[in-house]
Amino acid sequence: MKIAIIGAGAIGGYVAAKLALAGEQVTCMVRAANLQAIRSHGIKLIMNDGSAQVASNLTATDDYAAAGPQDLVILAVKAHQVEAVANDVPRLFGTETVVVTMQNGIPYWYFHQHGGELAGSVVRSVDPSGLIGQKIPAERVIGCVVYPAAELIAPGVIKHIEGERFPVGDLDGSNSARVARISQCFIHAGFKAPVLNDIRAEIWLKVWGNLTFNPISALTRSTLVDICQFPPTRTLAAAMMSEAQTVANKLGITFRVGLEQRIAGAEKVGKHKTSMLQDVEAGRPPELQALVGSVVELGRLTHTPTPNIDAVYALTDLLARTIAADRAGA
Repeated sequence: MKIAIIGAGAIGGYVAAKLALAGEQVTCMVRAANLQAIRSHGIKLIMNDGSAQVASNLTATDDYAAAGPQDLVILAVKAHQVEAVANDVPRLFGTETVVVTMQNGIPYWYFHQHGGELAGSVVRSVDPSGLIGQKIPAERVIGCVVYPAAELIAPGVIKHIEGERFPVGDLDGSNSARVARISQCFIHAGFKAPVLNDIRAEIWLKVWGNLTFNPISALTRSTLVDICQFPPTRTLAAAMMSEAQTVANKLGITFRVGLEQRIAGAEKVGKHKTSMLQDVEAGRPPELQALVGSVVELGRLTHTPTPNIDAVYALTDLLARTIAADRAGA
């Protein structure tokens, strides 16, 4: 397949390298040091067993028009970075181009073909102006949940930490020929990519942990096991998750694991710094709106009180604004 990957950071670079090594025709849409590194040396992928491979049979560019129409576009930038590329993405579209979204949190397309009174609603936390939905139409989208962890340790160098699962699904649960093709493409590259009938339920399962542990870890500079083993923060996490579960239930979502089981799963991960804590420590804007602000918004839309989520969101939002002000003044 002719595949463009927008953003070749930790996850985008991991996916790009694996697809290129499997023989797909891959173009990385990247900028700055990453662009120069990939053009010069390809992408070096260091696996969690210490083995390394270099994907040199790929292209890197920052010129969307030059890249031209693709069979598949993988949107691998963070949720708060999508709006900045939205105007350029259509230059990669042909008549049959499919878009796979790999953002954490509630996606901009959530209410497309959702049914019920909220069908067609725009999730303003992740698409404030509606530009993303206009430029990257949900009709083209296949949903995806990202479970692997990876790090961009240098321009063009990706270290795989763990995981290889990228479940995919049609937004209407139809199990189409195009989602089957994407699944097979990913499987051929060495990923686990089952086709799910309800991709939103899987998105919620990951959001359930992210909306809780990410901001608590960023505020407390603590790892997952620290949060879970300190009774006050474990209680706070459970309260936030209970509120989120009520919101999800009102939207027709049923979780396939219990709340305590989900917390226990986070605890087993151990001394892991969440992505939001890593961002805060590096002075980068955290992925707050998609992970937490969106759930606050869905709480309002479903008339569900979310006091614990609201409080943690307010604190983390102020932290994010402080980081942004510090960056602007640097």
